[in-house]
Amino acid sequence: MLKGIVALVTGGASGLGRGTVERFIKQGAKAVIADLPVSKGKTVAEELGENAIFAPMDVTSESDVQAALELTKQKFGKLDVLVNAAGIAIAFKTYNSNKKLPHKLEDFSKVLQVNTIGTFNAIRLSVGLMIENTPNQDGQRGVIINTASVAAFDGQIGQAAYSASKGAIVGMTLPIARDLSKDGIRVVTIAPGLFNTPLLMELPEKVRIFLAKSIPFPQRLGNPDEYAMLVQQIVENPLLNGETVRLDGALRMQA
Repeated sequence: MLKGIVALVTGGASGLGRGTVERFIKQGAKAVIADLPVSKGKTVAEELGENAIFAPMDVTSESDVQAALELTKQKFGKLDVLVNAAGIAIAFKTYNSNKKLPHKLEDFSKVLQVNTIGTFNAIRLSVGLMIENTPNQDGQRGVIINTASVAAFDGQIGQAAYSASKGAIVGMTLPIARDLSKDGIRVVTIAPGLFNTPLLMELPEKVRIFLAKSIPFPQRLGNPDEYAMLVQQIVENPLLNGETVRLDGALRMQA
């Protein structure tokens, strides 16, 4: 079902984004790896062959996203799927009473700027290219898949900024799906739990083992390809729309 599809994946050079790009390429799709210029995007694209290209892109920049979309059209002629996997995280209490320090407003703003506004920026600009597609028998022209987090629902201590940014992605899923329904574009969000990504690999092994044991079943960290499997299933299932799907092994994070 993915053969011949063209996907643009933000944050595509590592973690969940890279897992998605690799799965799409293996399934016969073409992928645009959209990531920061300092990322390993160029190397990843070279490793994956002629069906993958790198587009240096900051999701918060209108000109960067437009340039990536122009490259997509120039190289592959269309855009069928947008996967928003770019994101950042910060851990800091609203107020640290030991240090007598409030959460920095600029840090809170930056997390929302990248995670929430960056996601919306990629969506709003990608639609213009998607609606050029010839609709299928259902009238579908494209699919947009966003990445939230279980922190949108049960954020932990120190996750105010991250949870707010991901909760906003959950909150805008249905209205955007409704906005784009007449254009034949579906919008679905995935809320991953704990995954084996570079961000988590920076933690000590003891911490990673502890986190894995907090997951009911299977009692391990998720693999990026399992996220990518759900991305594929969303693309292939025409009735999935306007919904957020938790992918977390029944994890409910505690404080």
